[in-house]
Amino acid sequence: MIVLFYVVATVSALVYVFYLPEKIFLGQEKTRASFLRERKDAVYENLRDLNFEYKAGKVPDADYYSLKSSLQDEAAALLAEIARLESKPAYAPRRTKG
Repeated sequence: MIVLFYVVATVSALVYVFYLPEKIFLGQEKTRASFLRERKDAVYENLRDLNFEYKAGKVPDADYYSLKSSLQDEAAALLAEIARLESKPAYAPRRTKG
């Protein structure tokens, strides 16, 4: 009787853990541009945090300027990539005569 209980409990636990419903909502598909925008927001937030830490006296001058420069370079690269992606015309399938 106890063995049957353990078997049922084990099977129930495995079904609960590994059962996949037929329809799974995965969310919106991310595009390269949306990923770059999220990354840009993260870099800007890091810059704000770095400025705050520097003004609070927690970051030495040399570290501040090197970190600020690298974050600004990354932000510029992200902005250039976003601009390149947004200026490119959207893909439109060609119509064939027929």
